[in-house]
Amino acid sequence: MENTLSRKDLMRKIQELSFCAVDLNLFLNTHPYDAQALQDYQYVLNSLRQLKDLYNQNYGPLMNFGEAYVTGNSWKWVAEDEKWPWEGDMVI
Repeated sequence: MENTLSRKDLMRKIQELSFCAVDLNLFLNTHPYDAQALQDYQYVLNSLRQLKDLYNQNYGPLMNFGEAYVTGNSWKWVAEDEKWPWEGDMVI
């Protein structure tokens, strides 16, 4: 997937899909046999994974562990002048 979104727009999409995933998860708790809801949930999760991977590739990890993989032979989370996503710079 090619990144045509700005960092802020990509973060907003991730937040939107995360909200949808939680909402569909809650719905499926009370409607476990709703095939359309399950299909929608799987679609949202796949889309969310792609966007998170895209964010990680272009801007670094969204979380401090468990989401990012080390590439190359250096270990660098963010540039010294950047904030972490959870420090509020990208929260909308």
